[in-house]
Amino acid sequence: MAKSTFALVDCNNFYASCEKLFRPDLKNAPVVVLSNNDGCVVARSREAKALGIKMGVPLFQIQHLIKRHGVVAFSSNYALYADMSARVMSILEELSPRVEVYSIDEAFLDLSGVKHAMSLEAFGVEVRSKIQQWTGITVCVGIAPTKTLSKLANHAAKRYPATGGVVDLTSPERQRKLMSLLPVDDVWGIGRRLCKRLQADGIESVLDLANADPKRMRRHYSVVVERTVRELNGESCLDLEDMTPTKKQIVCSRSFGQRITTYQAMREAVCQYTSRAAEKLRGEQRCAKQITLFMRTNRFNPEEPQYMPSLTAELPTPTDDTRDLVAVAMRLLKSSWRDGYRYMKAGVMLSDFYESGVYQPSLFDEVATRPNAKALMSVLDTINHSGKGQIFLASQGSQRHWAMRRGHLSPAYTTRWGELPLVR
Repeated sequence: MAKSTFALVDCNNFYASCEKLFRPDLKNAPVVVLSNNDGCVVARSREAKALGIKMGVPLFQIQHLIKRHGVVAFSSNYALYADMSARVMSILEELSPRVEVYSIDEAFLDLSGVKHAMSLEAFGVEVRSKIQQWTGITVCVGIAPTKTLSKLANHAAKRYPATGGVVDLTSPERQRKLMSLLPVDDVWGIGRRLCKRLQADGIESVLDLANADPKRMRRHYSVVVERTVRELNGESCLDLEDMTPTKKQIVCSRSFGQRITTYQAMREAVCQYTSRAAEKLRGEQRCAKQITLFMRTNRFNPEEPQYMPSLTAELPTPTDDTRDLVAVAMRLLKSSWRDGYRYMKAGVMLSDFYESGVYQPSLFDEVATRPNAKALMSVLDTINHSGKGQIFLASQGSQRHWAMRRGHLSPAYTTRWGELPLVR
């Protein structure tokens, strides 16, 4: 049986790189991307990291660095990041027969057979070059016989500039040399708590973990740790996932840009979140039979009255129709709403999924279907994804003063006609 070979392709500082892509004036400038409501730093450029800006630090705490070093802050532009990710992944799918999109900025490739045509390192250089040329995004490539080792190889490609962004870790000698240099918490899947347990057991480096007895690790820790040890020793235990697992739940939730105190404003917000969740549901090609509505006041402010309701309802039959889901969400809101509170957050969760057309109602179920519902939802999604305009329910409102704060939002350069970059 032929040995497997994997490559992990990871975009460097992805969110910050996307923001810099259409702003050549920011090529060497420190850039940070902020969380919802422009609260905390969730992504940093290489220059911002060099200034000592930490992940998760609140924006107000780095105002002195912004003024002193000209740090540029951006609100999270999810449409831009998703589109650039799709472009990167489409290139990878052209270069490899099997691709597992692991996250918005990472993908595993199956390199079986590549070494018969060219060296693995040369292939990694080609991947890096084409993505850089065709999208402007810089990636690092880690190549190894297992997914866990390819993660380590990618880590080394990022940490050591002399590698040129590509590390071939198929050699056992190179594997052990690298593992001896890295702490155990650099291993994929070894979190903070597990790291402390391993260190208490005398396992400090990645090489210490690789040298551990797999059966003992299973007894003392878990089958996951045993599998990690085997992967570090070149035994592939994790194959590529060709099909993305179907989601069990879809949640759409946001903190408000300003506190909501009126029923009408909350009604608009819940309708907006339900509509977005229904759109995601159709993207999964599923129908939902259960919907949950929750609202939250600010639990970190004990001086304010607290109220955190959560109500769930089942639909008569599974549906992906926005109108049906919004109608149920409105009934839940009417039952749970209480005046006199300052709500900071609300959300909708869809669950209990079925494939379209496979649900079998009981003999006494009242099944009422809307004519042409599928066609209408398809037209709605097509228009909303075209970048040429938006169609929404009137109950979602048009002003949305409660909407998430995005005071530093960049244009949707690649998904809206009116925001295409201009070259003069």
